[in-house]
Amino acid sequence: MYKIGFTLLLCVLAGAGAQFLDIDRYQQLLQLRPLAVEFIDYYRNITSGDLLIPGTGLPNQQDLRCLAEVATLSQGVQTGSIWALRMIDSWGRLPAGILYGNRKDLGNFDECIRVNQLVASTGHSLRGKYCMAKLLSGNMLGGNAGALGMLSVQTAICLPASCTSEHMETLLRQLFKQLLNIELSTETQLINAANCQTAERESLDGLAIFTIVLMCVLVAALLLATLYDYFLCADQKHLPALVKVFSARANSRTLFRIVDSKTNPNVIDCLHGIRCLSLIWVIYGHDYILQGISPNINLVDVIPWYRSPFSMFIMHGLFSVDTFFFLSGLLVVMVALRSMERTKGKLNVPLMYLHRYLRLTPVVALAILCYMRILPLLGAGPLYKGLVAQLSAPCEDNWFWTLLYVQNYATNTVCLPHSWYLGVDMQLYIFSPLFLIALYKWGKKAIAGIVVLLLLLAACLFSMMVVKGYSLSTGGMSDEIYFTTHTRASPWIIGLIFGYYLHVNRSKTFKLNRLTVWLGWLISLGLIFTSLFALYPYPANGNHLPIVNEAFYVTLTRIAWPLALVWLVFACKYGYGGLANSFLSSPLWQPLSKLSYGAYIWHILIAMLNAGITRTSTYFSDYQVMLRFWHDFGFTILLAYFMFLLVEAPFGGLEMLLLPTRAPRSQPPPAAKSSPIAEPEPSSIEIAPALEPKTAPVN
Repeated sequence: MYKIGFTLLLCVLAGAGAQFLDIDRYQQLLQLRPLAVEFIDYYRNITSGDLLIPGTGLPNQQDLRCLAEVATLSQGVQTGSIWALRMIDSWGRLPAGILYGNRKDLGNFDECIRVNQLVASTGHSLRGKYCMAKLLSGNMLGGNAGALGMLSVQTAICLPASCTSEHMETLLRQLFKQLLNIELSTETQLINAANCQTAERESLDGLAIFTIVLMCVLVAALLLATLYDYFLCADQKHLPALVKVFSARANSRTLFRIVDSKTNPNVIDCLHGIRCLSLIWVIYGHDYILQGISPNINLVDVIPWYRSPFSMFIMHGLFSVDTFFFLSGLLVVMVALRSMERTKGKLNVPLMYLHRYLRLTPVVALAILCYMRILPLLGAGPLYKGLVAQLSAPCEDNWFWTLLYVQNYATNTVCLPHSWYLGVDMQLYIFSPLFLIALYKWGKKAIAGIVVLLLLLAACLFSMMVVKGYSLSTGGMSDEIYFTTHTRASPWIIGLIFGYYLHVNRSKTFKLNRLTVWLGWLISLGLIFTSLFALYPYPANGNHLPIVNEAFYVTLTRIAWPLALVWLVFACKYGYGGLANSFLSSPLWQPLSKLSYGAYIWHILIAMLNAGITRTSTYFSDYQVMLRFWHDFGFTILLAYFMFLLVEAPFGGLEMLLLPTRAPRSQPPPAAKSSPIAEPEPSSIEIAPALEPKTAPVN
């Protein structure tokens, strides 16, 4: 997720770059404020010479139709036709407040695309096409070109749908030459054809139809099983297994069932709270990314925000990822070693892998289909097509890497970009039997070897950053140290070691004096706040840390953060958590914890949908992001609950019905359990009621 520092830094530079504008050039640009009026006035008597690039030959049918419709538009404006005035009225202007960081005027999207006027002379309907046009960029302005290289000011235009992006490009170039006396180079692209939109929607292809039919079948199974459960089955104890698997009533009952830790000593209640708070941190951080790339009217305010203490919680949100790795390693060893003790050290590795894959993949597979084919159908807006393409386009060619869980190594354009963590965690899980067998057979000797491995991996990360120059702050090569398993394994290994410690001491009670408790909390909080604020404040001049300093910070914090969590979990489990334990162990966290996997998978869909339907420029502030977060989070939980009933719980139940378990049971497993990563043994719902959500960069 959290190359956000680089993303927002770009926004800062783009917003601050306006101060380098040549004042004479800026005054000249003010002529572009009534751009639509200037366009109509300039092309009052448009000819084919205006529309065609010199040397391209005679106009074709498309050229002639565009020419005729632009002439019709000009005539309609002169005669006061309401449809023509609406097209012109929908144009954006030169954004007010360029010097304050306002880089886009979105015009009126709906007013443009709803134009549908029958032209009597041709018999065709003249429809509006909405595009964003680049008014100016660094190479179009005077002043410091280096500082302006990332400055791009855009506005909305509305022209007949018969005109291609090349037609629009040609017309705008001539207009700019006339108004600003600027001869643009051929490398400067004013119109991005991929983001132009009309009211017409693309027809559904076979994959979209398959996705809709599949979801209808799942909904039908859900409704039939629920109706049977509610009306035809008086005794829930005798509910047929297949009905119980699909029944929303039965699965909801399991979802909202509260497990009392007093009845089961293996339960670690605080893990629910830690998991849920980290999920909130993930979604909140992603919303900051979306706010940063939104058309904000006050990008210069990012500069003081970037230097504020609060920004550290967002800039270093990557520690939420390390939290989930820590929890995953902790739960893997605790649950698996209990199972191995019952089976005298036997571990059915192929079955363990199969359980794991079948628990994860149905949700991911449906998500790939929905992100590719359903999300483009759900909304529309000035930004919608471009944002959705960032999610759907990579899936066209790389979807299978995600289903194989090697996407973090196999490709640079990941289908479901936030799914990289699934790949890392799956790969760590594949290696987990080696650790589990070693811990079971050799105990403390194996711990010594695992610690050596931890130090070697930390040294590998440090050397990669120093020798090869990989950096998280510049964003240039951060993928090599952000997405790769060997650079992200440290928190997982620490969780593994701590889980073994809890396992071998599960029957013990710890009596600590007050000084020891206070010292533990001080060290833990010290590690947490040092990880968050060691780099505060960021250099005012925008310079990055020396690579050696950054390498020390990244390497050490990936060890320090999970070590802080070790004390937090230990203190809460053995009665030294105080208010922290009361908060984190609240039973209210348990239902949300069970939905955390689904919330992780689907929250990007909700966030992109809500961001894409934006019709006007936004305002950047912490409060505005909080407002964005609450409606994104609320709809994410609703969608996660629906998908839990539709896919996650039924497929989990079917998997448990069709495949053998690794431990004898007195009754069928709860179908609503959804934690293959947290639970290598599916029967252990008391330890890990939900898969930890994963976090990743949107970009």
